[in-house]
Amino acid sequence: MSELTDPGTATWQVTVAAPQHTDKPWGHEELLIRGGYVLKRLYVRGGQRLSLQYHEHKVETLVVTSGEAEILLDGVLGRYGPGEIVHVPAGVMHRIGAGEGDVELLEASTPELEDVIRVEDDYGRSDQA
Repeated sequence: MSELTDPGTATWQVTVAAPQHTDKPWGHEELLIRGGYVLKRLYVRGGQRLSLQYHEHKVETLVVTSGEAEILLDGVLGRYGPGEIVHVPAGVMHRIGAGEGDVELLEASTPELEDVIRVEDDYGRSDQA
């Protein structure tokens, strides 16, 4: 357990342990930190994409660490390379995809991991995570 202090005065407890690996139909994710904030590493295989989705409460910030991500954000498709950052506010429809090559991203978010409303899914998954 580590303690991070927010400059605004709040203190959060976070769990830092071995990454928790979860296979997904589009690739896999690793949960790196969980607490007041969450940090995940996403690996998206070339030609694959996540659900078109939104969150009622969860807020995400995505950082591309390798490859070229295709991110649909509120109906606008953008292409982002290593070091580029995308902020996803709650309620905004979004989808992460990989073009021809694999993509790796870091996702920092608020802790509501189950707050996923799927609108469209290439793999036939339901509207909840």
